[in-house]
Amino acid sequence: MDLEIRHLRAVCTIAEAGSLSQGAARLGISQPSLSTLLQRVERTVGGRLFERSRAGVVPTELGEDLVRRARVVLAELDAFGTETAQGAGGPIRFGTVHMECVAALFERLELSLPGAEVSMQIEPSSTALARSLTLGHLDVAVLGVAEDHDIPLPRDIGQRIIVPWVPVYVALSAEHPLAGAADVPLAGLADEAWISPPGADDGSLAALRAACRQAGFSPDVRFEVPSGGGRRLIATGRAVQLVEPTSQGGPGIAVRPLAGEPMRIRLLLAWRRQRLGWEQANRVYAEVVAAYSEQAMASPVFRTWWQEHREARPPA
Repeated sequence: MDLEIRHLRAVCTIAEAGSLSQGAARLGISQPSLSTLLQRVERTVGGRLFERSRAGVVPTELGEDLVRRARVVLAELDAFGTETAQGAGGPIRFGTVHMECVAALFERLELSLPGAEVSMQIEPSSTALARSLTLGHLDVAVLGVAEDHDIPLPRDIGQRIIVPWVPVYVALSAEHPLAGAADVPLAGLADEAWISPPGADDGSLAALRAACRQAGFSPDVRFEVPSGGGRRLIATGRAVQLVEPTSQGGPGIAVRPLAGEPMRIRLLLAWRRQRLGWEQANRVYAEVVAAYSEQAMASPVFRTWWQEHREARPPA
């Protein structure tokens, strides 16, 4: 077997991550698959590349030599990919978590990327979006992550913060006793049935459970529905759900902030450096920021918070 670029990336990622499990997470593959790939590489080069311990893995002398050489090859390849991407045409595969501004964002992207056919995939899981980026199925994506959670990305994926943090809001029936309140205490929802928050594997479900424990109860997470598919459950008072703060809700639905901001999320833009050059990535970033900011100002519930918290505005 001859060594391939994916083998070199895998070995370097394992060395940087310090463990097979973390390396697999960054590469978007399972740990058993990465272990099998590593064994094949070791058979090809004729020796062990890593020593395992309780603390993780450490490169052997042979491993250090291969990692050093691989980084040179990958750096040259990445540089070449970035240079060619600067003038690359063709379709731009854009992914995003569900946001109220996705329609306006798509229009902006089409106008700002002339000559490029833009496609859009809306996916509630940022972990799934990150995996698609890593595997080359997407070129650029907007990711939403719970404040205390992290999604590792490989080095060839560029990253830039869109919104450092915003509070999570709740959607409940417009007939709910708390629907008219300025904000909703989480403890006041202790007896409600919950729709599992979108992107549960991004830390949102764990954040909900932790916040509810702090409020003195365990949430009754009773429904698993596609993004936006639970509106009828909410409007009829059968369930409540966490939503991003620019959400407009819908007929019979009230969107309210949670008292004390017990949960927060951040948004970031991630892109494949081999596919988008810096200038193109900057253009996409500017359109995402503009679309989100416009939606925030158009929200009667979120606008005041957005105006008062300049520290949460997208970085210039």
